[in-house]
Amino acid sequence: MKHTHTFLLAFCCFLLCSSAGCKKETDPGQTTTTPPPSGPETTFSNPLLPSGPDPWVAQKDSFYYYTHTLGNRIGLAKTKHMSQLKEAPLQTVWTPPALGLYSRNLWAPELHRLDGKWYVYFAADGGQDVDHRMYVIENASDDPTTGTWEFKGKISDTSDKWAIDGTVLEYNGERYFLWSGWRGDNDPGIQQLYIARMSNPWTLVGERVMLSEPVYPWERNGFVNEGPQILKNKDGRVFMIYSASGCWTDDYTLGMMTLKEGGNPLLPSDWSKHPNPVFSKRPASNAYGPGHNGFFTSPDGTEDWIIYHANPSPGQGCSGSRSPRIQKFTWNADGTPNFGEPVPLSAQQTRPSGEVK
Repeated sequence: MKHTHTFLLAFCCFLLCSSAGCKKETDPGQTTTTPPPSGPETTFSNPLLPSGPDPWVAQKDSFYYYTHTLGNRIGLAKTKHMSQLKEAPLQTVWTPPALGLYSRNLWAPELHRLDGKWYVYFAADGGQDVDHRMYVIENASDDPTTGTWEFKGKISDTSDKWAIDGTVLEYNGERYFLWSGWRGDNDPGIQQLYIARMSNPWTLVGERVMLSEPVYPWERNGFVNEGPQILKNKDGRVFMIYSASGCWTDDYTLGMMTLKEGGNPLLPSDWSKHPNPVFSKRPASNAYGPGHNGFFTSPDGTEDWIIYHANPSPGQGCSGSRSPRIQKFTWNADGTPNFGEPVPLSAQQTRPSGEVK
């Protein structure tokens, strides 16, 4: 009987051990680690989008508002992270009428915050390039992707000549409008840069003044000066970065003019032109015809960035293959900007400072 009891006890222990799995205790010297969750990507590569001619960025309240040429409408994208622009949908905020002088070929829209309202400046025509002029729409909302856009009209000096690529300069308490235009009524392919004073965000006063025309060989592959953009350094010194030569060439490039300290923007003699381009094509980077740029700062305000378009292959001209690209730039000891060379499409760049937290 004693043996039977012992057998039953052992059998029960066996069953208990089997049901529990009789797992061996983990060796204290052996540890298992679980990989930490992956954090946000700290790098990105160009292009930001597959297509986006004439890119432009405005900043307000920790958001970036982006636009580019769409041709038949104005679209805006809103994002906190420019390096992740592809995740921000481009929404249509304004569509022109089906017919009329500003119903076709809407080019190079720029978004500006002036006097507590938003304004978009854009070039348009009625189907004939000779009729291209600058126009402006207004939105009183704090967020330009909401609210209502009101058409304010054509913005022109008294000459009312062909005009594209308008932008704004605020300097010493005055406001100025700069654009690319023709000297006469029909000068296709020959473009100069002009300036006039603004009395309000949709009205110019006085005659236009020509600030620049193509004079250097690198400006004369198409005889074009266009896309003026204003850049100021930490001391308030004013630079005008512009696109030179025709966008239909691989040699579209960026030039630079400097306003002398305390100078009058309406006096051509107060501007000096840099004799060489400041940003040019680089086949090794798949950057042909880099130009029509804009500027923005990183979310924490510690870095300066340039946005521009370029073609990935030669011979693609003024087509939809022009894609928006960004890269950080620095400043020279003399206070002038140093844009370096176009970064290769394959290069991993560190995201703008403040994007990753």
